[in-house]
Amino acid sequence: MKKYYLPLIFGLSTLSGCSYFETQEVEAEDSWTVERIYSEAKAALSTADYHTALQYYSQLEARFPFGDYAQQALLESAYAYYKDDEPETALATIDRFMRVYPLNPNMDYAIYLRGLINFNRDIGLVEKYIPRDESQRDPGSARYALTDFTNLVNRYPTSNYSEDAAQRIVYLRNRLAQHEVNVAHYYMRRGAYLAAANRGKYVIENYPRTPAMPEALLMMAKAYKVLELNELSVDALRVLELNYPGHPGVAAVRQTQLK
Repeated sequence: MKKYYLPLIFGLSTLSGCSYFETQEVEAEDSWTVERIYSEAKAALSTADYHTALQYYSQLEARFPFGDYAQQALLESAYAYYKDDEPETALATIDRFMRVYPLNPNMDYAIYLRGLINFNRDIGLVEKYIPRDESQRDPGSARYALTDFTNLVNRYPTSNYSEDAAQRIVYLRNRLAQHEVNVAHYYMRRGAYLAAANRGKYVIENYPRTPAMPEALLMMAKAYKVLELNELSVDALRVLELNYPGHPGVAAVRQTQLK
């Protein structure tokens, strides 16, 4: 298969993919070869004219449904939809590519692109420019992105995209762990102590070695103490003190345990 340029996207956030070009319908001439249509689509893609690029990619697939160019057109269509802020269509397109062309040599990029789409899927237009606590966002898309990037690193450890994916995995694990702790705090305020303890336990079991670990252990120690599950409270505090000596929450909880 010919070697094609694949767009690389690095950085934890992206600018809006909305094109500033006026939308207009384009039609490839009947005499155009598959190479010519692909070239026109690629040129439009490179100038962020995603609407035009997608039209040419669609026409290429319709006229030349078999071969390397059709596969590449579908893959780059997913990227164009992603950049044009159409994440659901982008996901549907990349899923179709992965289902129809499972042996495509660019499968590592396809998995990486799917991860990027999920990584940014729940970011609104305002949030792209105004920072906010990422752990407060809905974790659904983040979990999908974590699965995608983990899949990429496991299946293609030497891929050009694996290093960036590995960095995103660390970020996502930290974010998801902190989200669980945030929910645990909410449960504590509502008096749902067992639910709070279970959230802390979930962090310990699923997101070890994340910055949220000491807070999760502290939450468990407090919640179990209120529930009069003293043995579990002491165990949680012991693990906290052993792994995070000098943590400011240890003394306060220990005082309540002695009462």
